[in-house]
Amino acid sequence: MPHPCTTPCPDTCIPPNVTAPRTLDCFTRRFNAATQQAGYHGGPHKTNGDEHYTDHCASYSKGILQDSAGKVNEAAFAQFTTACASGSFADFENLILGGPRTENGPMGSYAYAFMGADGSQFGDHVVAPPPKLDSAHYATELIELYWCSLLRDVAFSDYATNPIAQAAAAELTTSAHYAGPKDAGAVTPALLFRGIFAGEDLGPYTSQLFLRPTNFGAAPFPQLYTTYLPNIDYMTDLTSWYAIQQGAAPTSTNQKDPTLRYLHNGRGFAAYTHVDELYQAYFTAYLVLNSIKGSANPGNPYFHSTKQNGFGTFAGPDIASVLAQVAKLALNSVWYQKWAVHLRHRPEAGAGLVHLIQTHTDTFDGTPHGSVFSSQALAQSFAKYSTYLLSQPFPEGSPTHPAYPTGHGAVGGACITILKFFFNGDLVLDNPVIPSSDGTQLIPWNGDPATGKPGALTVNGELHKLAHNITFGHGLHGGIHWRSDSDASMLLGEAVALQFLKDLACSYAEPFKITITKLDGHSHTITNQ
Repeated sequence: MPHPCTTPCPDTCIPPNVTAPRTLDCFTRRFNAATQQAGYHGGPHKTNGDEHYTDHCASYSKGILQDSAGKVNEAAFAQFTTACASGSFADFENLILGGPRTENGPMGSYAYAFMGADGSQFGDHVVAPPPKLDSAHYATELIELYWCSLLRDVAFSDYATNPIAQAAAAELTTSAHYAGPKDAGAVTPALLFRGIFAGEDLGPYTSQLFLRPTNFGAAPFPQLYTTYLPNIDYMTDLTSWYAIQQGAAPTSTNQKDPTLRYLHNGRGFAAYTHVDELYQAYFTAYLVLNSIKGSANPGNPYFHSTKQNGFGTFAGPDIASVLAQVAKLALNSVWYQKWAVHLRHRPEAGAGLVHLIQTHTDTFDGTPHGSVFSSQALAQSFAKYSTYLLSQPFPEGSPTHPAYPTGHGAVGGACITILKFFFNGDLVLDNPVIPSSDGTQLIPWNGDPATGKPGALTVNGELHKLAHNITFGHGLHGGIHWRSDSDASMLLGEAVALQFLKDLACSYAEPFKITITKLDGHSHTITNQ
């Protein structure tokens, strides 16, 4: 049976004057691919119901005119939701803002996808609603964020002996709603702030693909990065917090560390993701895989060829360009979820509710689950900062777009899927390394279970780890996203990439059949045969 993309079109669909055989074949493939994509259905779009609070306390409103701390102006919020519903550029131009800071790219939500499925097609089969404001799951995510902020300047390799990390692991172990990895039912210090997909609990916290030296063309690239100086946090007083929620410009800037370092702690990852291009780490991973001579996916049509090799297809130029293509599609798809569906507020807003309630400053229609108020994380954060607000590593706090899901996570899920398509995910990365406690050098990792469970570090596992390094670096370590934002967005990005690959397959002249292992462990095959 011929592949659907090569099945002849009905005569009625062929435009006039298309008579050249190759032009007609190209048109047929594009028409059939688009027809197939139109039939993709990722389920209906469902929210968690938090939008029903009449004071909008659980909805994103950063930068929209506020009447007081935690209280958005009703008229401004009504205009905002009108714009989100219409997707009209003019409606967004009519927003009533509280300061000079503008909303970040809402029109990307409504951009159309001409490869793969449209962003509107990924419903709750792919992106389930996030935890509700009053749920124990929401509270657990906020508790995790407080612990993460307290450990921002501690090296991951030192967690096992750090009393704050030990306390964090102990408290999260007792939560039935903690969604991170556990070892025999316990959260260990080495497992803190790690992802849930295969291989992420093995070896050092930082992915080998984020540590190995490589080259950017003729330029050596040792993967040493500019980070920020320790113990400088922001938005820990109500005045500065409220100004930022209102949309004021920050009054300070991050202080750069003059010493280049390997990414070895939360602040380093937050600093990286503060200024990165969204697919930068995955392009670098591609360079690393080239440097270590990572093998091609066995389904690559050139895997056994002795007469030719790939170049513009199934090799370097193809891989590099496809990473950028899928990153754009993933970003616009996640933006649709953010603005047109969920409007989830940021952790800084959730912690703001905790602060305002705990200090009896105000009352709200909804409140976070009581477990966050009695948590050790909140108590230790208050002891350090004299506030119940969530400290931020950036003076401006979160970007001005809703939390759920996250762009970094969706781009990560999409780009690692592309790298799995081109590279052998089962390849074991030998001689693993780990950053020193100060991040200034790489040392051999000796399998110490205090820094990660022993086991073979494969390309797939380190890709999973890399994507969570990035999205948690931006989200948990940056204090601007919830854990569920990242997990949902990686799955969304993977779904975007798989639909994209269906169309890409139709563009290749080489016959191929490539199988990858998805985030959930199941196999998925892409073919044009």
